[in-house]
Amino acid sequence: MFEQAYRYRFAGQVNLRDAGETLLLSVLAAEGLFGAARVRMDIGVATDEAIGVIVVDASTVVGQVINGIFTAFISREFGPSAFSVKRVAGLNEVWQ
Repeated sequence: MFEQAYRYRFAGQVNLRDAGETLLLSVLAAEGLFGAARVRMDIGVATDEAIGVIVVDASTVVGQVINGIFTAFISREFGPSAFSVKRVAGLNEVWQ
């Protein structure tokens, strides 16, 4: 898991629970495109509240679409300066 992923690091003013709920909306939007079963099979997510990070798998088309939707949603909800996003490869990079 997480051979390719995007790591979202949120600023201190962003509640990670709110960001997680926005991620769920992104997953629902992807279900409209791909169907619930395919999204369920292809989604991969990990969070670390201590460092304000959400990691979303991008090794499948479904994952790439979810990342695109999520980035658009959180940019509108929190503002583009409230988070950083970095493409990472493998578990070694995910939590750095």
